[in-house]
Amino acid sequence: MIDKDRAMTHLMDLLAVEGPTGQESKVVAAISRKLIAAGCKKAWIKTDDAHIRLGDGFEVGNLIIKLPGTVKAPRIMFSAHMDTVPLCKGAVPVIQGNRVVAEGNTGLGGDDRSGCAAMVTLCETILQNKLPHPPITFLFPIAEENGLHGSRMVRFTDLGNPAMGFNLDGQFPNEIVIGAMSAVRWEAKIKGISTHAGLEPHKGISAGLIGSKAMALIAEKGYFGKIIKGNRVGTSNLGSVNGGEASNQVMDQCIMTGECRSHNPSFLKQIVKVYEDSFSAAAQSVTNDAGTTGTVKFTTISDYNAFKLKKSEPCVKIAGKAVEAAGKKPNPLVMDAGLDANNFNEKGLPTVTLGTGSHKFHQVEEYVEINEYQTACEVLLNISRLCCHPA
Repeated sequence: MIDKDRAMTHLMDLLAVEGPTGQESKVVAAISRKLIAAGCKKAWIKTDDAHIRLGDGFEVGNLIIKLPGTVKAPRIMFSAHMDTVPLCKGAVPVIQGNRVVAEGNTGLGGDDRSGCAAMVTLCETILQNKLPHPPITFLFPIAEENGLHGSRMVRFTDLGNPAMGFNLDGQFPNEIVIGAMSAVRWEAKIKGISTHAGLEPHKGISAGLIGSKAMALIAEKGYFGKIIKGNRVGTSNLGSVNGGEASNQVMDQCIMTGECRSHNPSFLKQIVKVYEDSFSAAAQSVTNDAGTTGTVKFTTISDYNAFKLKKSEPCVKIAGKAVEAAGKKPNPLVMDAGLDANNFNEKGLPTVTLGTGSHKFHQVEEYVEINEYQTACEVLLNISRLCCHPA
């Protein structure tokens, strides 16, 4: 039932639309045009006010399409985020063998335009073939890449209060992500004392030195990168460093930012505590000739919370049957990353995440495996069929 040529057209078209985080307006326009051409009524299509409530200069809100059902069944939701990472700016998709890759030195944006294209293909297939279907909400969130902001801000009432969700943001089409980890973003604002680095360096306090010592201490304790402490596992990273004005000035201010992750909430707190204690200790260890020390203001923000669905959850079972119907063996797994599904599950909407053939996310080598993408389109259609007659 899936028209593979149409599915590929949607994929290639959407990969070519530029839309980094916060600048998704062109993506909204492109998807809306395709859905209207597929038979969606304009009244079914809207954008919410997530961009206004976020208040960070975002162009547009989440794109929401509510398809009325032709059978009496609970509403389901499919979702795929519209934004791509900065590496994908200017991407030109080309087909090489059985893959879609980016021409030149950019990322491709298969994360998550392959998911968007699969959803457009599903909607078009249902409407143009007049297939029976439950009420369906197609959600295209903004601002996933820099903190899952769009999905965090979406209102379930705007979605029509779906009973379960199927998020598209994975790799292999037989993978069913039933769990993901928590993440905390941290910021360390370091203050030292500025002096002339050649004439009076002994009177200054280097904020850069404090930050360097803190990170060295964290690494020595085994809490940087991949962290394994007994049966507890997590990760941490230093993402940005900003400070200083001139090479002949002792750096008096420095801001470092990063993140910590774990599936174990208590271990995540321990990782964050190691960071906070290490920055504090580093500040106390750096003094000038008067015995004055630097200071650090360490703050954290919870990005998203871990979840793990039971294999008996209806959305997990339906996804498994849909994968089997596409001729693949279901592979339920827990992911070491954050997904829009984290926010949906935290809000009470059971949501699994499925793959759409996109690989090597956030890299120049990113590609979409065409056969896997087309299989993913079949899986989505199978889900729609299975949800017409819920057990």
